[in-house]
Amino acid sequence: MRFDFTDLGLFRHIVEAGSITHGAARSNLALAAASTRIRKMEESFGTELLVRGRAGVVPTQAGRTLLQHARSILEQSERLQEDLGVYAGGHAGQVRVLSNTNSLTEFLPEALGSFLAAHPNVSVDIEERLSDEIVGLIAEGSGDIGIVAGTVDAGNLTTFPFRSDRFVLVVGQGHELAGRTSVSFAETLDYNFVGIDRASAIQRFLANKAAAAGRTLRLRVQLRSFDAVCRMVENHVGVGVVPQTTARWAAKTMAIQVVDLTDPWALRNLSICLRDLEALPPYARQLVDHLKASA
Repeated sequence: MRFDFTDLGLFRHIVEAGSITHGAARSNLALAAASTRIRKMEESFGTELLVRGRAGVVPTQAGRTLLQHARSILEQSERLQEDLGVYAGGHAGQVRVLSNTNSLTEFLPEALGSFLAAHPNVSVDIEERLSDEIVGLIAEGSGDIGIVAGTVDAGNLTTFPFRSDRFVLVVGQGHELAGRTSVSFAETLDYNFVGIDRASAIQRFLANKAAAAGRTLRLRVQLRSFDAVCRMVENHVGVGVVPQTTARWAAKTMAIQVVDLTDPWALRNLSICLRDLEALPPYARQLVDHLKASA
């Protein structure tokens, strides 16, 4: 039975992403190399670890057992490196933050920037996920701090208020919806969309909302940032859903109109969530305090 930390990390990423392709990307591995590693692990354990389908992959019972141990082993390894890093003159520690798209693009860059400037020996590993996924991963111990939508059920996790924002619709000037002050998300599904990368949390969230309405998003193009979405909307490629803060800034320099979404989920009260504040390392507790103060 032979495997290493790269194998365990890759397997965790694949299961969490539900895709070998996306798991390989998160592990900074080529798809072929990732597939070979998984196949060799299955040969080594003598059993299948993943059920492969057209919609992605899910772990077998053996795979779920491996995932549980992989998370524990990787967490212990990370803690070991952090604790010894102080003596080696390296980083005092690393904090793993899981964030939804809105927080990651609109609020965390400034908050993390000031924190890291004041704590040069601390590093932050940040990953974008859906809010309900974040709650589950934080509860399992796969992250230190989560930033989630306030509407998600945080269960037994400890939560603190973070920020508030809302999603709005942006349309090009002259568009049929440009004269509206508000619109429901269901009404927008008749038009072409400009979206964020398909693997992003917000794009999956919007796709799920469209599916709940019995529709699909008519995506014309997918980009890497909300600012790029606004620029494409300006050129009448389609409409887009972006945070209000982004839309307001973009409207100052771009030929776009901002239309409020009437859906309750458009209002985003964001929360910090964690398992146990006292159980976090000192540097992680300092980050929590910094995020709370930035609110």
